[in-house]
Amino acid sequence: MNALADPEEVRAHLIGAASAGVALTYSEILERLGYSFSRPKMRALCAVLGEVDRDAGARGEPELAVLVVRQSDGIPGQGWWVAGGARAHGYDGPWEGPEAAAFVATIQSATFAYWQSPDGTVAES
Repeated sequence: MNALADPEEVRAHLIGAASAGVALTYSEILERLGYSFSRPKMRALCAVLGEVDRDAGARGEPELAVLVVRQSDGIPGQGWWVAGGARAHGYDGPWEGPEAAAFVATIQSATFAYWQSPDGTVAES
């Protein structure tokens, strides 16, 4: 089975977004990879995002998949939650709504701080 994209290419796009302090919608990252949005492409992207996050964890870096969000509410889709993105941080609340948005914003902030710091470490508060 062919992968949607090289995980290193996806990682580079997400590091760029993190450095800029922005999240990307599924459509935006698919477009950057040369695809139109479709459910099958989104599912294939999710598989690549899982690989990107496994590699980030092995490098001691914060996750990047949390930066890929739904256009409708700015929260990662079900795949991120099911894959353990929230459980890894001890969160067991809802996957939608204000509580989920606040939780995701906290995780995204840590990722932004890491990639915006000059030496690739979490910035001091």
